[in-house]
Amino acid sequence: MNPRNVFCPQPDCPLAGQSDAGNVVIHSRKEERYRCKACRHTFSSRQGTVFYGKKTPVEVMTVVLTLLAYGCPIPAVVAAFGIDERTVAAWLWSAGGHCRTHHERIVQSGRVELEHVQADELWVKRMKSNGVGGKLWLAMAICVPSRLWLGGVLSEKRDTALARAVVGLIRSCGTRLSLLVCTDGWKPYKEAFLKGFRFAVRTGRRGRPRLSLEEGFLLGQVVKQYEKKRVKAVAQHFLRGTKEQIEAVVKASGGGTGVNTAYIERLNATFRSRLAPLARRTRSLSRKEETLWAGMYLVGGVYNFCTLHDSLRHGEEKKIERTPAMAAGLTDHRWTPLELFSYRLPPMTTTS
Repeated sequence: MNPRNVFCPQPDCPLAGQSDAGNVVIHSRKEERYRCKACRHTFSSRQGTVFYGKKTPVEVMTVVLTLLAYGCPIPAVVAAFGIDERTVAAWLWSAGGHCRTHHERIVQSGRVELEHVQADELWVKRMKSNGVGGKLWLAMAICVPSRLWLGGVLSEKRDTALARAVVGLIRSCGTRLSLLVCTDGWKPYKEAFLKGFRFAVRTGRRGRPRLSLEEGFLLGQVVKQYEKKRVKAVAQHFLRGTKEQIEAVVKASGGGTGVNTAYIERLNATFRSRLAPLARRTRSLSRKEETLWAGMYLVGGVYNFCTLHDSLRHGEEKKIERTPAMAAGLTDHRWTPLELFSYRLPPMTTTS
């Protein structure tokens, strides 16, 4: 145990979230507890992590959660480790909630340079409580230059509300409002992005300010025409910005040529291979929406911070490997799954 760089997790503590204040000391080595000298509270070294309140060794939980994040079925984990299926499901929900909070506080903190973004949606097989099959819609977005997963939104309907939620998700990640967005031919995307990326032009006069778009905001759509379930033709639509402007941004961001959704479709394939209910043909249907949320953020967290990508290599002879989070400037090293599951976020404090 090392109290250095450990912060007090109590929201009412005057030094909450400060890891360099020297207010945290060891309270019990046997029980692995710290004590805060400012608020006099004691807390576990596992508080704020996936392992808090769990009796299973950290090493075993880390291996199980890593296998789940890479697509290992729960029955296989149960057979290999002899752990109850309900326990594995509880670990999945706990890890998913932890990764979701981690994602919202780090990725969705407005620090990502969004030069080129692609968005797409896919449907998820679902088993309802009455035994009748159903489906959910999962919409996700990716930052093309860094391959960073920006998050996902689940909805029972593929409607305008889903498109607006995706727009809000993307906007919460970016540092600026001038970027290129490429989507498929789904109609609600056009209105949602053109309205969602407007900002208020304040002149100091009374009344509602005028809403405007940044000059650098570009929007393109690629529409695929199918015949007998095969792509017959592909049409590119430049909804905002000229063809030359959009193609210049696509080339500068390393996103191929012309308007395309290739990178978000590759990301969809990654999630399909790691999350069983997303597979096109599967019997592993999800009964609870919370399970899909947990699985999505677990897979996404490991993808962003722990997975190296060959396309992100840089340096001399491209020998330096990077994860999407490293390429986006959110971290300076590759995280291990243990580091991700053990990462403690400072408590949310409210100021009056």
